[in-house]
Amino acid sequence: MIVREFSVPASFTVGEHDNVVSSVFSHERDDPDHVIFQRLVDGVWTDVTCKEAAEQIRSTALGLIAEGVAPGDRVAILSATRYEWVILDYAILAIGAVTVPIYETSSPDQVRWVLEDSGAVLAFVEIEAHALMVDALLAELPSLRKVAVIESATSSALDALAEAGASVDRKLLEERLAGIRAANPATLIYTSGTTGRPKGCQLTHSNLLYETRGAAASFPSLLRKGERLLVFLPLAHVLARALSMTAFANGVTIGYTSDIKNLVPMFGLFKPTVIVSVPRVFEKVYNTAELNAQDSGKGAIFAKAVETAIAWSQAQDSGGPGLMLRAKHAVFDRLVYGKLRAATGGDCRASISGGAPLGARLGHFYRGIGLTIYEGYGLTETSAAITANRIGELKIGTVGKLLPGNSMAVANDGELLVKGGVVFEGYWRNEAATSESIVNGWFHTGDLGSIDDDGFLSIVGRKKEIIVTAGGKNVAPAVLEDQLRAHPLISQAMAVGDAKPFIAALIAIDPEAFDVWKAHHGKNAAASVQDLTDDPDLVAEIDLAVKNANRAVSKAEAIRKFAILPVDFTVLTGELTPTLKVKRKVVAEKFASEIENLYVKN
Repeated sequence: MIVREFSVPASFTVGEHDNVVSSVFSHERDDPDHVIFQRLVDGVWTDVTCKEAAEQIRSTALGLIAEGVAPGDRVAILSATRYEWVILDYAILAIGAVTVPIYETSSPDQVRWVLEDSGAVLAFVEIEAHALMVDALLAELPSLRKVAVIESATSSALDALAEAGASVDRKLLEERLAGIRAANPATLIYTSGTTGRPKGCQLTHSNLLYETRGAAASFPSLLRKGERLLVFLPLAHVLARALSMTAFANGVTIGYTSDIKNLVPMFGLFKPTVIVSVPRVFEKVYNTAELNAQDSGKGAIFAKAVETAIAWSQAQDSGGPGLMLRAKHAVFDRLVYGKLRAATGGDCRASISGGAPLGARLGHFYRGIGLTIYEGYGLTETSAAITANRIGELKIGTVGKLLPGNSMAVANDGELLVKGGVVFEGYWRNEAATSESIVNGWFHTGDLGSIDDDGFLSIVGRKKEIIVTAGGKNVAPAVLEDQLRAHPLISQAMAVGDAKPFIAALIAIDPEAFDVWKAHHGKNAAASVQDLTDDPDLVAEIDLAVKNANRAVSKAEAIRKFAILPVDFTVLTGELTPTLKVKRKVVAEKFASEIENLYVKN
């Protein structure tokens, strides 16, 4: 039973012959000299014009035809975010084939599953180590004909494809392009998933066009010619890929990097005007700034600057800031905010966030310093965003309003249901999962949501993650976990308590913040987190963070006990997805004894 429903009609049309790759060749024809990419070559950002990009995509596509890739064939890309990823993607799409992204951090078992289930005929891998891993799996992959390394010390997959395609008649590519229909599959994306084996989400050209055109309508002044976007999230994730496609279609100059550790100097060189990221990155930036301020003896000034930024942002929604607040904001803009903006390259004025909830406090802070974050909501099954806050329609604490051409509803149990142009039609070769998730035309997201009278959506948590205590209290863990991660010492947190008498929490310490904390508290610099899990000062610090988090919930939902874990959660050790979401099942199994000890009577 549906409690509330909203729909927004499309402000555009998607024709039968429309496809997401046509912009490559329309840019070549209409604006050949425009710089559409900047490619990092030997540490220098090098211009790539629309004409040059189209020529490289064309030669790569012809090479794929020479390799025998047919329309509808699946071609895998196992690589971190880089320029060649995008060239390969557009080339695969241009010949009517289907791109299958694989995270470069995937385990051999995960890679085998995706290649086997998709029936990929060709796999492009980033490095030799990936090639060796896939080669070891070939006996289990009868459909896979070839593995090619994108760039090694001696060869380049793109150069090899260009050479192979040099003798292929260009008319064959034109025929392939003409044969693409909007309803044809464009990509098969396997959900990273926090539980269970990944399912393949098949998205069509039409799905991606609804996404890119809807996103462009939501951010007309951020995604247009003259703007600059630096993509550093994994292109294997639908958020980065969809925003990259939107930016490309609208003439934004795009750069790609996977060097997360050196983002700040990269920002300084590339100077993006807009950034796309996940909340954990924004949390990390804030926490690092706070730690640096404390380390330099300016913690009190930073705290007042934060309070002022939040108040200034909140005032934007209630008549504007008064004279005193404007004066304080101007002072801190010179002392603090300007430096934070400079860390993003100096030209960035807004960010787009997705993949997980962003706390309202953080949203107000960033708007208050002049870097507004436009938060959206979506899933792989919705081609990335289906709702977004947008220029002129921003409500911090929500994930915005529907993109054009879509509908959403809230069921009587609070679950969010969606349908429309961006919503996929089903899982690849998995009718059982499809029929379970799509009922009467509505896709059941698994998320708990509420829609206000203005049509803004708020996400409460995941339906499957709701903790039901022994006393029957339903608790959404995301509220507590978001509050805990706001503390600079806390890298990740996971609330527990299903069928238990009270809520407890597992706390993972941020390694960088931990080193600063030790120096400030006279601890041995060589001490590990494991050495200090019972240290009174560290326990008191985390206890204070827990008390602050508990203010956001009722007494019955509050955390009563916590355990400081000896190690952090990471993608490599398996506790996090590539988009930095906690894999709750993995964590619960890995730290089962720590969880059990929280409920042992002392």
